[in-house]
Amino acid sequence: MKIELRHQAFDPWLELQHAEIALRDSASGQFGAACIFVGTMRDLNEDVSVKNMFLEHYPEMTQQHLQNIATEAIDKWQLLNLLVIHRVGHIEPNDNIILLAAWSAHRDAAFKACRYLIEELKHRAPFWKKETLSNNSERWVTKNTPS
Repeated sequence: MKIELRHQAFDPWLELQHAEIALRDSASGQFGAACIFVGTMRDLNEDVSVKNMFLEHYPEMTQQHLQNIATEAIDKWQLLNLLVIHRVGHIEPNDNIILLAAWSAHRDAAFKACRYLIEELKHRAPFWKKETLSNNSERWVTKNTPS
């Protein structure tokens, strides 16, 4: 399992390639499915044009929440491996924000775990999002908004 918070941009496909190589070395022949979710920043939120955003967090608190959510998913669906990379700090439209990957013996578990992870991260993880709008005003976004 790898859980990482990053300030810098990342290439999700390169990250997946590294994770797959490591998994093949440690669990060769055991997994039959991988479900991947990549979330990117949109330039529109609540019908308003957004120039960029800043994801605020408390590192230790956020890391622990991500760890707890990941452990729940592993236990519930007997996952063979899990990858969570989440951006923080300054983010521009089209930047990748989150990469989730769940590996399991069967596809149903991988799909369910990946869906669970994104929903739980969206609603439980302690991130605070401040958007800069096209008119240069700023606003804090409340949780539980449509994604």
